[in-house]
Amino acid sequence: MNEMDSQQKVRQIAAIDIGTNSTHLLIASLDVDLHSFSIDYAEKSTTRLGERDQASGGLTEAAMERTIETLKRFKEMAFSHHVEEVVTVATSAVREAPNGTEFLQVIKDQIPLNVELISGPEEGRLIYLGVLSGMTFGDSPHLILDIGGGSTELVLADGRDARALTSTKVGAVRLQRDFVKEEPIPASRCDFIKAFVQGSMEAAVLKVQSRIDKDQKPVLIATSGTAMAMGAILAAEDIHPPLKLHGYRVSKDRLKKVLDQIVKMTPTERRSIQGINERRADIIVPGALILNTVIEMLKVDEIVLSERALREGLIVDWMLRHGLLEDRFSFQSSIRKRTVIHQMKRFGVDALRAERVSAHALNLYDNTFGLIHQDSGNSRELLWAAGMLHACGQHINLSAYHKHSWYLIRHGELLGYSHAEHLIIAAIARYHRRSLPKKRHEAWQALITKGNQKIVREMALLLRLASSIDCRPEPVIQSIEIEQISSRLKIRLIPHKPGTDLSLEEWSLANCSIYVKEACGLEIVISN
Repeated sequence: MNEMDSQQKVRQIAAIDIGTNSTHLLIASLDVDLHSFSIDYAEKSTTRLGERDQASGGLTEAAMERTIETLKRFKEMAFSHHVEEVVTVATSAVREAPNGTEFLQVIKDQIPLNVELISGPEEGRLIYLGVLSGMTFGDSPHLILDIGGGSTELVLADGRDARALTSTKVGAVRLQRDFVKEEPIPASRCDFIKAFVQGSMEAAVLKVQSRIDKDQKPVLIATSGTAMAMGAILAAEDIHPPLKLHGYRVSKDRLKKVLDQIVKMTPTERRSIQGINERRADIIVPGALILNTVIEMLKVDEIVLSERALREGLIVDWMLRHGLLEDRFSFQSSIRKRTVIHQMKRFGVDALRAERVSAHALNLYDNTFGLIHQDSGNSRELLWAAGMLHACGQHINLSAYHKHSWYLIRHGELLGYSHAEHLIIAAIARYHRRSLPKKRHEAWQALITKGNQKIVREMALLLRLASSIDCRPEPVIQSIEIEQISSRLKIRLIPHKPGTDLSLEEWSLANCSIYVKEACGLEIVISN
């Protein structure tokens, strides 16, 4: 095998997870022939983004600086392994901080590194993919519990798909920061924290329990630093300790015993325990309280540890998007399409008309590069999603429904899309009719970068044209022909049936001329 063949069969990808407590790097080799991956390198740095400025509630300068220095080192390490891409995401700490998006822009400017801000449910989906890459679920339901620094994800899934994805704003760092004022933690304070966790997690637990058949008893898989640290403490007590913690089973009684021990200790005393590192010693008790409380709420007898979680899920998701995974992951490869269709059904969107508008928009996209847009292809799928959902606001009110569409899409659940992509889709739908974007608009201000605003401006114009020529309940237009003549954009509408009167569609399209002229300086000319 020559060097070129080898490079085609093995590809390197890096994944970085910017969390509330730590920032993690994972470098993986992807085997193109086997449709699998192996982990070459993993590292973490305790960056503590969960620390908040007491006055503003934002990320602190010290925490941001720690994270930037870590990301610089991680990026250098990744490219020393000759990776072709570094997939980077940020979770709850950045998601909730008032200065979170500004911090992502600093990262992009200084390092530079593009960071996707993901939602809680999307984080849960990626965790599911990561766990599934290292365990076989079959058709049996499994519960996945991931206790992070700022949020806890609880997922119900089987080997085909995730049945329920939940994310709750309760995490080890958050509890430590908000509720632990002295250590050892007094018993009354522990009782308060457990009650708080129970109240916070109740909705998530009820959601997953409602989707489990009465005769089924799911396995609870626990991942994250808290679960692995608790497992390491217990494994050290075994006569024959396991070589690795992945797949290690721990009973709820043993976990409760460890919790009862460490809650009575100071952080200094906990650091002497085998399995707890110096940084974990500060937050292990709040994390263990979450773990034990959720176990009690779910009424399970044991947990199974998984070393794979979000970072491995990023690798799996990348492989899915590039057509490099098959078999048990195949259903997840269509997650973007399925989540859009789910939202369409939820809001009673006319599917046939939405499909026509999306098809027209993509036709325009493919034939107006360099005229209306300069996109390299990355936004084509976002245009499709916006086209499918652009009329969902009619579910609320026909008047100004584009504004309602923005709200419903913005606050809905779009799995498989990053936070930025989610905002872009909503804004494209918002600006497919009526006025062009204005600085004072909330939808425009919500877009994270000028680059994203440019995407919206161009894609919304295409969607505006596409929706304008779908005026009737039944399909009339078969295709669109486009030609540029000097500063004019010549558009010809081809009907399904020759001789069809298209004056209604031509009038509607002509009304878009002023917006096209304002946006890109082209005059629309409609030809027969």
